[in-house]
Amino acid sequence: MEAGRSRLPASAPAPLAAVPQGLTADDLRALYRYMLLQRLAEDRIVKLYYQGAVVGACFTGYGHEAVAVGAAYALGPQDVAATLHRDLGARLVLGMPLGYYFANFLGRTGSPTRGREGNLHIGGLGPRILLHTDHIGASIPVAAGAALGFTVRREARVAMAFFGEGTLATGEFHEGANLAAVLRLPLVLVCWNNQFAYSTPVHGEVAGPIVDRMAGYGMASCAVDGNDVLAVYNAARRAAGRAREGQGPSFLECRTMRMRGHSEADDASYVPKALIDEWRLRDPVERVETHLIETRVLTAEQVEVLRAAVLVDVNEAQAWAEASPPPDPSEMERGVYCEGHPWP
Repeated sequence: MEAGRSRLPASAPAPLAAVPQGLTADDLRALYRYMLLQRLAEDRIVKLYYQGAVVGACFTGYGHEAVAVGAAYALGPQDVAATLHRDLGARLVLGMPLGYYFANFLGRTGSPTRGREGNLHIGGLGPRILLHTDHIGASIPVAAGAALGFTVRREARVAMAFFGEGTLATGEFHEGANLAAVLRLPLVLVCWNNQFAYSTPVHGEVAGPIVDRMAGYGMASCAVDGNDVLAVYNAARRAAGRAREGQGPSFLECRTMRMRGHSEADDASYVPKALIDEWRLRDPVERVETHLIETRVLTAEQVEVLRAAVLVDVNEAQAWAEASPPPDPSEMERGVYCEGHPWP
């Protein structure tokens, strides 16, 4: 096997990790619901994109649901996260109304940016979600800066940053990770290794195991099954605990697969069909659903009821966004610079 190349998953879906201590049946149902909410909302936005309703490009986190939801669910009520375009589930866990997601993609004034920004840049989401920074790697120093603020103010809070494995090639990653390691900042770095940085496979990006690189920073690291929400949650909970106790930053490599193109404008023809077929067997949403039924946390009938309820949430969020008007051209110059008063 080439250095840096992830192994193909087994031909049969592996069982989920053991339920981490402290997670209740209600927590398990909540994890599944958030993952299902991300999946169904993104399914809907893809349909709207092909109908011509979406303003701009369309990116999804199809296949990343366990990473986004599992890691964010491990955070405390005062912790923050810097999320990216595949992390809808994390933003939902941290309190973002689903209507914002649809309003942003549809370019409506109900979005936090009042329909005046690219659909990925969902800002103004409250104190727990750091603004989306589009430049690859740029969110790492931002999250490290938040962690530095917590340290200076002696607050027992943690910052988390989500990003893809291609981010490891950027100077911003090195600067943020090195700063966090040297100052022992409460930072958790969550890398979704989804096998491709756009069209470049992992073995063309990284020589050697990704987690081994972190030893150079003096940073704790581990690799987990990124399609297992319980494994992701457990690793993130431990990393957040270390950070809160003053033991410095941690790096989590969550091994998953990008099941659609980089965006909907990308047909992903460069991805071997066998690779997609293998990973499809480990669909993170289907795995947790099967686990909950087998462990009797939910019955098959209750799963259908929950799915129907989530679909109602998606329909209502879309309807709310569509009822919101497009931006008024007269507002074009508002909010460009600080005007001395917060925008309502």
